[in-house]
Amino acid sequence: MTLTDLIRYAAGGIRAQRLRSGLTALGIAVGIAAVVILTSIGEGVHRFVLAEFTQFGSNLIAVTPGKTETFGVSGAVVSNVRPLSLEDAEAIARVEGVEAVVPQLQGNAEIEGGGRSRRAAVLGVGPRVPEVWRMRVQVGRFLPADDYRAARPYAVLGAKVARELFGTSSSLGQRVRVGGVPYRVVGVMAEKGQFLGFDLDDAVYVPAARALELFNREGLMEVDVLYGGGARPETVAEGLRRALVARHGAEDFTVTTQKQMLDVLGSVLDVLTMAIGALGGISLLVGGVGILTIMVIAVNERVAEVGLLRALGAERGQVLWVFLCEAVLLAGSGGALGLGFGLGIAWALGVALPALPVQTSWRYVALAELLALAIGLLAGVLPARRAARLEPVEALRAE
Repeated sequence: MTLTDLIRYAAGGIRAQRLRSGLTALGIAVGIAAVVILTSIGEGVHRFVLAEFTQFGSNLIAVTPGKTETFGVSGAVVSNVRPLSLEDAEAIARVEGVEAVVPQLQGNAEIEGGGRSRRAAVLGVGPRVPEVWRMRVQVGRFLPADDYRAARPYAVLGAKVARELFGTSSSLGQRVRVGGVPYRVVGVMAEKGQFLGFDLDDAVYVPAARALELFNREGLMEVDVLYGGGARPETVAEGLRRALVARHGAEDFTVTTQKQMLDVLGSVLDVLTMAIGALGGISLLVGGVGILTIMVIAVNERVAEVGLLRALGAERGQVLWVFLCEAVLLAGSGGALGLGFGLGIAWALGVALPALPVQTSWRYVALAELLALAIGLLAGVLPARRAARLEPVEALRAE
């Protein structure tokens, strides 16, 4: 029996029970479709989050107060350690390979201007924000490079804040009150959008020294460091550690390169995507049980057929491959059907819900299809072995 004859014979056995075979293949199709849809959503979320982190550039290092083993959360100030100061930021800026630094802290305050008031995020930052964070000033300019000990009361408005306070009128040169303290508007930022749920356009940017006074804080939440493209992040990070240890006397801070952040975040998101795909894989296992059940029934119904094959000279191995081939064809056809459904539904979700990040990962698609074939093969092994072990004479008696 050639391979072509084997496939034709197995296909004939499937066609003989169209309804039963179709329902069995449908079980596999549902599992494959679930895997494709769920992993597409998981991969979409993965890429979305990574894109959010890299929109500020890739040559960044974050320095946060407190010693941690992971990248932690910005602003996690530990009370029993020395906080990061503006002097620390100045020392960091002098480290070899560093191009610019942005000291930062964050709070929320009442913003008054143009006869209106609203609450908004207030970011205390340095003058190098446009360069380090890759943000653009739409109108006017960003905060001037004043001595932090005598920072002038200037403010830069986010696009949304400027629009809601002053409408279509120009806000340049206007007075605003931030937490009751008067500031003069020197610029309006171009729209940047959200970063992991934080609206960068709904914010007011003021000098870090004045924000420390406004929020009555002892130190900064974070210092962002931009290093040159030719510098190695590990070398720059080591220089930052030495500079701060010399000032603090101990390593009571955390230096995290963006590569470390992305590696940790990527591994977490990979686990999440795999876990989501595993949920769809449960449906595949259910489909595999269906194939096993159908193949057991098929062997019981076709005992006489097996006896005839053996009587005509078919070897046990050939009988084994007949039933294995049927199981694999059922799983393969169901997998192809589920693949079509899954890709179609994933595409439709992306069109109908643009806010939902959907990105089909062909790696998981191929893995799901291979898994379907493997399930078919494994589910068909026991029934096929049982069929192959039937004695010809005993099998023919079942006729």
